[in-house]
Amino acid sequence: MTTTTTSTAPSAASVAGAVSASDHAHRDLLRLATAGSVDDGKSTLIGRLLYDTKSVLADQLSAVERATAARGGAEAGTVDLALLTDGLRAEREQGITIDVAYRYFSTARRAFVLADTPGHVQYTRNMVTGASTAELAIVLVDARKGVLEQTRRHATITALLGVPHVVLAVNKMDLVDFDETVFRSIADEFARYADAIGLPDVHAVPLSALAGDNVVDRSDRTPWYDGPTLLEHLEAVPVDRDAHAETFRFPVQVVIRPRTAEHPDYRGYAGRIASGVVRVGDEVTVLPSGKTSTVTGIDTFDGPLDEAHAPQSVTLRLADDVDVARGDVLVPTGAAATVGSDLEGTVCWLAERRSVLGARVLLRVGTRTVRALLREVNARLDIDTQTVEVWDGIDTLHTVDATDTSSDTAPRALTLNAIGRVRLRLAEPVLLDDYATHRRTGGFLLVDPADGTTLAAGMVGPTLLDRLTPTPPPSAADDDWLAGAGI
Repeated sequence: MTTTTTSTAPSAASVAGAVSASDHAHRDLLRLATAGSVDDGKSTLIGRLLYDTKSVLADQLSAVERATAARGGAEAGTVDLALLTDGLRAEREQGITIDVAYRYFSTARRAFVLADTPGHVQYTRNMVTGASTAELAIVLVDARKGVLEQTRRHATITALLGVPHVVLAVNKMDLVDFDETVFRSIADEFARYADAIGLPDVHAVPLSALAGDNVVDRSDRTPWYDGPTLLEHLEAVPVDRDAHAETFRFPVQVVIRPRTAEHPDYRGYAGRIASGVVRVGDEVTVLPSGKTSTVTGIDTFDGPLDEAHAPQSVTLRLADDVDVARGDVLVPTGAAATVGSDLEGTVCWLAERRSVLGARVLLRVGTRTVRALLREVNARLDIDTQTVEVWDGIDTLHTVDATDTSSDTAPRALTLNAIGRVRLRLAEPVLLDDYATHRRTGGFLLVDPADGTTLAAGMVGPTLLDRLTPTPPPSAADDDWLAGAGI
């Protein structure tokens, strides 16, 4: 882990650029995540962003200075900026990021929520967590090493999660004497890979997080680069949040029945609007039941509203006493919506133990949890070659028992950090929104019902795997075998 020389610590009065709470509330919010291989400098880059935007409290900086000195960096005026985000003891001892660290900062133009995700392959699952809500991903590359397997893995996950904007941060340019040829070579290689996996918007920036070149301030050591600095790009990248252009989705979190003298008959359905807009008088359908009603009121902590939009948290009142429970989803009546009990999607496997055909799992989609069976794993992505290995038929040799060693044939399974396509049979019908069009309601988790371990994070419907190879149709023989096996 590296250290860097800094100027005088910012005073409390200058924290966050002296941005008032009222100013902050009216600014665009950009959610972003960092990704890249181990030691590419992600935590140092975030520390540099926080420090140079004056988003670090004086006492926080003093604590980091003490931690730097305790670790042997006691030279006058030095501080390890990576320690601003590496908060776990194990992270500081090993010099790597393990958990996802969230940091908040703002400038005169925009507010930011930044997720520092791990670079080590063992913790790729945490990168999925950090990037799942991001609108921009910063993929770091060490200028000395170029694009690595983990770089490609993180870019692929970024594409799978539908992150619309990517910044390729070619870091440690100071260690290659700010060579333009090195930068262009890395940027071109990454651009080719990004094009193959369908990343729509990629912008490359040469920088040095350690010295601050092209992070917040423009560097005079890259006269050949005429693009924006990293922060300038973060402030200017478009944030598309036109709620009116999206179809309304409202996963119900809780049914509110106070039964008090003041509200004896009050019945409200509380939750967070996932997408779209709802107005008093709108006709809505409750899924999966299909019952319809009309919105008669929109209540909030600050009072009633005539209209609400994503991502507001509200309580809706309906004209009819229809059966609505946690996990149901309210959608506009007449709008296209798919409800079913057979799910096909792409998953990133997050568990140490491999996937097992016929395993009984819990599926969590939105606020709903249902029992499910893993019926099939029919494809697996090879990140290095950008190809998909398609499996025809059912692997009947490796079912139910993950420790079965009766066959010498390698199982058709997903292991830790693998990306593949699965088919699931659900015990109850649920709303099946394609992730490509409904990012907030089209994602799901697979959970082990025995111990609550998260097995996989997935996306409903066509994704990157389907771009690279067509979906194999299920055969009648497979369905007969599955039914006979109780799967």
